[in-house]
Amino acid sequence: MNAPRVTSLLAVCGVLGLLGGCASAPDSQLVNRPPPPAPTATPGMAAPAQPVYVAQPRQMMVDVNGYIVTQAPPAPQIEAVPDRPSPQHVWVLGHWMWQNNRYAWMAGHWEVPPTTASVWVAPRWEPEGGAIRFYEGYWK
Repeated sequence: MNAPRVTSLLAVCGVLGLLGGCASAPDSQLVNRPPPPAPTATPGMAAPAQPVYVAQPRQMMVDVNGYIVTQAPPAPQIEAVPDRPSPQHVWVLGHWMWQNNRYAWMAGHWEVPPTTASVWVAPRWEPEGGAIRFYEGYWK
């Protein structure tokens, strides 16, 4: 046999050897029965931890005047006010909103009032019947 044929034959055998390893049986096994029950506690053995479910109080209610939350908002954040874009712009303070069952800070921003006589009435949280009601801000 000549050298190039031997080299080709060895290369083919090597590839077949590698591919043969791919055809081996998987390590996993088919399970046809449920897992065994959890062990029971014996003297001197700690009982297995059980999940604890706690009913959460309803944190938010919505009505026609806004929404009511049972948890007071955090203190307002201190914001750096950027330069006024124009003399017509009015700074609208940032405030806390209730979103996704938690408070989220809505950053302050510059706005142009709808008319030159408009005044911004800031949003506010007011105590009401053991909860806190949120009133949206608006132009008056």
